[in-house]
Amino acid sequence: MAQTLTSIREIERELSSQRVDPGAEQVYQRTSVMTHTAWVPPEWVEAAEDVLSGLAERHPSRTVVLFPQPDEEDGLDGDVEVDVYPGGEGRKICTETIRVRLRGPRAAAPASVVQPLLLPDLPAFLRWRGMPPFGAPEFEQLVDVVDRLIVDSTEWPDLPASYARLPEIFDHVAVSDIAWARTSRWRPMLASLWPGIADVERLRVTGTAAQGHLLAGWLRSRLQRPIELELEPSDRLVGVELDGEPAPFPPGDPPSGADVLSEELDTFNRDRVYEDAVRAAAG
Repeated sequence: MAQTLTSIREIERELSSQRVDPGAEQVYQRTSVMTHTAWVPPEWVEAAEDVLSGLAERHPSRTVVLFPQPDEEDGLDGDVEVDVYPGGEGRKICTETIRVRLRGPRAAAPASVVQPLLLPDLPAFLRWRGMPPFGAPEFEQLVDVVDRLIVDSTEWPDLPASYARLPEIFDHVAVSDIAWARTSRWRPMLASLWPGIADVERLRVTGTAAQGHLLAGWLRSRLQRPIELELEPSDRLVGVELDGEPAPFPPGDPPSGADVLSEELDTFNRDRVYEDAVRAAAG
């Protein structure tokens, strides 16, 4: 059973302890390439754990998973897990997962927990599950201490209105959207239809609301004019029609959630095309 830790000092001490191989009396070398923080409200815990379990070997990192519990009595408790994988040529890959439950007022001050745990001189990513509370202290604090924010607007209600405040942070932190990444097979295919696509007036998307609105926003921003959107709800993007004509289906299979997040963790620069698509989708 994992030991319950109630301070940052205890978490750091436990990390150091678990990196020691008691049988070989050696210290596992840290092989992290980033600090990956995840903000996981209760309704997203199961989904978040499924994705994180598929990332460890592909992206050795220090992962700090924050579970906000604002209705609980003030305090924090956490646990630490250090996993070691064979890395070839006798090397071992060491990953660290820190799970922290932020109770009561601590849920509104997460940066005080995360900042001491960030690995120096390495990029820091923040995966925010659900709709970010733009302007709220917990969101603003974490955005201030990371290099990149990763969201999935598929998880957001009231689209496309929910995109309205997202552009406010584009100059402050680089943003990735998993919903946008899931359109990546379709956008090059649609672009290849140029110049025929130049006169399109109506786009019909069979997919999630986020995929539909982002594809429509992308077309509007590229063509610099209005495009009508018709949305046929589906849990994944399976079809696009242009003025009633089905577009060719792109090659390949849709990636898993872990695959998409893994790819976004390899991205460091701003995506100006995505930013334009969000603005156009929000209207």
